[in-house]
Amino acid sequence: MQVKIIKSYRDIVAICDSELLGKKFEEEKFQLDVKENFYGGEEVKEEKLIEIINKMAAEDATFNIIGEKAIQTAIKTGLIEKTSVKKIQNIPFALVLI
Repeated sequence: MQVKIIKSYRDIVAICDSELLGKKFEEEKFQLDVKENFYGGEEVKEEKLIEIINKMAAEDATFNIIGEKAIQTAIKTGLIEKTSVKKIQNIPFALVLI
C-alpha cells in the first residue's frame, strides 16, 4: 500500500492500494482519481500502515483512503467502520475528518 503524509494546517494522510495508483474510476457523476502526485508516497506493509494511522489519528489528521487492502487496514485500527465506506466502480474509499 502507498501512504503519503501531506503537511498542512491539519495534516492529510493519503492511503491507497498500490495497484490503484494512477487510475481513475467514474460512476455516474462521481469520480475517484488516484493521482500519483497526491497518493504516491512510501510503499508500506500493513504493520507499518497501522502504526502510521494510529500516530496520525492521535494528531487530528484527515485521511483519504482508497482500495480494499487500505480500507481493511483502516477498519482494523478502528479509524473507520464498514458503514462509512462508499464505492465507485466497486472500489471502496473513505474520507475521515477527525
